[in-house]
Amino acid sequence: MADPKKPIQPPRTGNDEDTGVVLKTREKTKKPAMYKVLMLNDDYTPMEFVVHVLERFFNKSHQQATDIMLQVHQRGVGVCGVFTYEVAETKVAQTMDLARQHQHPLQCTIEKDGDGDQD
Repeated sequence: MADPKKPIQPPRTGNDEDTGVVLKTREKTKKPAMYKVLMLNDDYTPMEFVVHVLERFFNKSHQQATDIMLQVHQRGVGVCGVFTYEVAETKVAQTMDLARQHQHPLQCTIEKDGDGDQD
């Protein structure tokens, strides 16, 4: 009878070498570069339209959208948000398309975000 204190060993396969799991080391994944979506001031686009765009495409609350709109109005430019490149490009395109549909000259652009890890 087997000793109850002794752990049970799996049967040997005739090979005296221990088998183990081979671990493949992974390289650390880099975080994607981030881009700021900037809205530029003009003298023609209504403030209410800018607030609407910020709420619709940038998921801002009414108060946040109003604050950004005022920054654009007073300083000439405002940051709508920081996103990966593809998301930033999509948001710029959505904003510009809606502005054109309403015949507003609203301009939006992207700029690489200086915050975060840089190589």
